[in-house]
Amino acid sequence: MTTDLWMLVYSALLCLSLPGVYLFGRSAAPGGLAWGFGNRDVPLDVAPWVGRAVRAHLNLLENLAPAAILVLVAHVAGKANASTALGATLFFWGRVFHALLYIAGIPYARTAAFFVAAAGEIMILLQLFR
Repeated sequence: MTTDLWMLVYSALLCLSLPGVYLFGRSAAPGGLAWGFGNRDVPLDVAPWVGRAVRAHLNLLENLAPAAILVLVAHVAGKANASTALGATLFFWGRVFHALLYIAGIPYARTAAFFVAAAGEIMILLQLFR
């Protein structure tokens, strides 16, 4: 498998693992297990980092589909190369650091990590037009 595809797999694994982070935070809150198994009709009082973890996961979900499309189209079109591999790698590591920085509550660095990941997507997109 190419680097592009491996980075896409790693990005998917990141996306699949993030709910475990906020699940831990929710279950550690008073009444969290009952809330999780219940209908969740009322909000659960959790630490701020738990909400940030949820938002980091949702942000990754919003960005993973377009990134996956770009990687897969580049692969199928025979446009995958060192630039798309670097773009996919930037996307993955940018998203890892985005999640970590978001959960930690570090806003400006989090935004920088987001733009690193976006730059990776742009690198792949540019290769589609070459």
